[in-house]
Amino acid sequence: MNLYSEFRQIIGVLNREGVAYALCGGMAMAVYDLPRATMDIDLLILVEDLEKVRTLAKECGYTIDTGSFKIAAAGSQIYRMAKIAGEDEEPFVLDLLLADGELKEVWDGRQDMEWDSGRLSVVSREGLVKMKRLRGSGKDQDDIDFLTENEN
Repeated sequence: MNLYSEFRQIIGVLNREGVAYALCGGMAMAVYDLPRATMDIDLLILVEDLEKVRTLAKECGYTIDTGSFKIAAAGSQIYRMAKIAGEDEEPFVLDLLLADGELKEVWDGRQDMEWDSGRLSVVSREGLVKMKRLRGSGKDQDDIDFLTENEN
């Protein structure tokens, strides 16, 4: 399996079950024409959907639940889950960011689009900029520059 196959599986299950989400992070950057190497799937979800999403992720093989950690600048939390596909392979990581605190506004601006496997909900360009400003790493600043310079 590869990360894209994992992504298609997770998104397919969420769409089938009618669970709202918004793609964010490195894979969302690819939606806005800046593909880059990423090792995880980042999804923004509603707080009330956390347990359902965790259950669905476990059904997809994400049985390693590493718990949560705070995003202090955003006033929110991330729940991390992982899946090991084979003995010699790196784990696939699924980060579930809760749409509360500063991330509620990002959630409200998410966009739906069509892609090769149906519907895809993704954080807006402006939402990605906000999330990256909250995180504030050097790579995030490069992404912010790209997103703001290439708005069309």
